[in-house]
Amino acid sequence: MRFRWVLAGGLLVAGAVVAVVVTDSDPRRTQYCVAEVGDLRARTDLEQAKWTTLMSAIADRRGLPPRATTIAIATAYQESRIHNIDYGDRDSLGLFQQRPSQGWGAPEQVMDPTYAINRFYDGLVEVPNYTNLPITEAAQAVQRSAYPEAYADHEPFARALASAQRGHSPASFACHINPVAGGSVPQIVSALENAYGPLPNEPANDGNSVRLPVSDAAEPAVRGWALAHFLVGNAAELRIERIAFDGRSWAADDYEGGWREDADAPADAVVARVG
Repeated sequence: MRFRWVLAGGLLVAGAVVAVVVTDSDPRRTQYCVAEVGDLRARTDLEQAKWTTLMSAIADRRGLPPRATTIAIATAYQESRIHNIDYGDRDSLGLFQQRPSQGWGAPEQVMDPTYAINRFYDGLVEVPNYTNLPITEAAQAVQRSAYPEAYADHEPFARALASAQRGHSPASFACHINPVAGGSVPQIVSALENAYGPLPNEPANDGNSVRLPVSDAAEPAVRGWALAHFLVGNAAELRIERIAFDGRSWAADDYEGGWREDADAPADAVVARVG
């Protein structure tokens, strides 16, 4: 922090009013994430990024198509702006404003994002032909909302996020964060396993970075970009400094760069380094 003294009239005189202007040599920047897929662009705050990447990971874990993720994200945006709120209409709570009185679970359960997301998907997969329904019909069949048409307003936003976070649009989801040191590889692995389940290949850990192999996946590039985008969406919380995959890398201290070309970024594994 540096200080600059500004004196009235440029002179220091008895009784003069002295103003102090404080400037920061390293200002904190606004933190947010952006998905850009073709003509679609979706900007989120960091909490929205955390929960949408979790929706994407849980859908992947359950073997659900990207359309399920699009419906979930659009629904949560309409219900809570994708924030895990502890209030709502009557006894509605959480990301999807699920009501304990209507059988969604106990209050503490619907306030648990992992539980709430899975309960939403439990309802969605029971809707016949949901992948081919308009989003208003699919979401309404699960939610029973008083304003079903509103879900469609958020479909472009949700499609951009779902396509990026499910790994079908490479290098399309990036975050601008304030880098913070102190991350740990075990925290990264734990976050991934909590979201995706046990990792099929043992991560290689050198203390400061973790290597997540994807070559055995049915679609290695899709799996790799899903993991890479999950990590970038949670990089602020996990204190990740750099992520690299498939000829691209993202760095927390790169102000506007997003994913940059990087000849050293491997195609067979996602590599994340903590700060």
